[in-house]
Amino acid sequence: PNSYEKLVDRLLASSAYGEHWAQHWLDLARFAETDGFEHDKIRPNAWRYRDWVIKALNDDLPYNQFVQLQIAGDQLRPDDPQAAIATGFLLAGQDMPDINLESERRHMVLNEMTATVGSAFLALTLGCAQCHDHKYDPVTQKEFYQMRAFFESDLQLKERKLGDITARVMHPGKPIKSHLMIRGDFRRQGEIVKSGFPSIANPSREIPKLGKRSELARWLTRPDNALALRVAANRLWQQHFGRPLAAPEDFGTQGQPPTHPQLLNWLAAELPHQKWSFKAMHKLIVTSATWRQASRNEGNDPHWQNRLKKDSENKFWSRQSRRRLTGEMVRDTMLAASGSLSDRTGGPGVRPPLPKEITSTLLRNQWPVSKDETDHRRRSIYLFARRNLRLPMFDLFDRPSQAETCARRQNSTTAPQSLALLNSDFTRKAADHIARHAECHNQTLNEQITFCHQLLLGRAPTPSELKTCHHFIQASPSFKQGMADLCLAMMNLNEFLYLD
Repeated sequence: PNSYEKLVDRLLASSAYGEHWAQHWLDLARFAETDGFEHDKIRPNAWRYRDWVIKALNDDLPYNQFVQLQIAGDQLRPDDPQAAIATGFLLAGQDMPDINLESERRHMVLNEMTATVGSAFLALTLGCAQCHDHKYDPVTQKEFYQMRAFFESDLQLKERKLGDITARVMHPGKPIKSHLMIRGDFRRQGEIVKSGFPSIANPSREIPKLGKRSELARWLTRPDNALALRVAANRLWQQHFGRPLAAPEDFGTQGQPPTHPQLLNWLAAELPHQKWSFKAMHKLIVTSATWRQASRNEGNDPHWQNRLKKDSENKFWSRQSRRRLTGEMVRDTMLAASGSLSDRTGGPGVRPPLPKEITSTLLRNQWPVSKDETDHRRRSIYLFARRNLRLPMFDLFDRPSQAETCARRQNSTTAPQSLALLNSDFTRKAADHIARHAECHNQTLNEQITFCHQLLLGRAPTPSELKTCHHFIQASPSFKQGMADLCLAMMNLNEFLYLD
């Protein structure tokens, strides 16, 4: 009884839940463990923010607190080092420590930080207004610098000691007068501005009294902040269904209007109603009739053809959408299927070996391989995130650049993806492992082929597939090679790479 609901509860309670969902947030946070730009220097403690996100999700930290701590954790919980680490969200963007002028560096970091907060929490392209009034949306240049004023005095560009922890975090500093920068030029100060919220997102015309980040954090998570709630609800829907209800990058006039505005409003209102619990919202969505639909007609549904005719593009979610795995998911799935996925968690990012064609082009010590071989098989969330060098599988499968916030990944289909899946040392090694497992756990060839299908595709083979697999293995130079090549072929199937 209630087996589906029990499965959902078990998955939500798993520590892998936070590891999976954290990647979506890290895309938004433009997280990496290096500075970017030409020198791409390492940030030795950046991983602490990544670990904080994973733990917060696993603990089901209410979303309003999850946001508040990333904006102003040091002010809201001054005695909690972990709350200060959460503000690593603000400082996760690119930086250029070796720039000639510190004033230019601060200007670049503050503008990037302000634009990211606008994009991540309000889905507004605030960054367009740093040089002039927004060309399309009702956001003025003055309002951009009013938002920036929340961060100006507290920006620290050096790591700080937080008890036994060292991290790059926000910290209250000496009050600084905030200016509008004429045409966005850091050398041309305009009028003095005070902290304020964008008018278009602030219908109550609330004015911050102290100009602190804690006021911004609370304003962004007010139960009546309709825009911020819609943005959060839209992201949840997108992550589950593969496409959003409205353009996640831009809720402005140039973005895609909501396809289902009443549904978006209902989900937005439901988040605070569910005590801001993301896990409750996940369960609400995946136990819904809409989510539990199939993406193809497996049960001889008499209405299927009518659905396809009336909703050919699935705009009305008359069936489930097919969704391709990300590069991180592909890698983790191969490791899990081969029985070699490490369960180690947390700590500095690890560096598995890279292909020779890449290492031959690198600078010395640009990618020192982690000494412990077990670390090479950890979940992708724990791999070292260098801005100027991505793991080939991640690069091929559209991992964002981490140079700026990413609300929606691209989804390309290219020949190099297939070539990598067929020829890379990683996939061939995974195929060898799976073939050995099949031989160890099963006696007959039919049982071994069935084992591989269930492991990689989640189903038993059809009689026709069994016959084809027999012919394939018999035509191979050896039985061992045939089974490994069969597993490799199965990992190149659409059925492996896509969720149906």
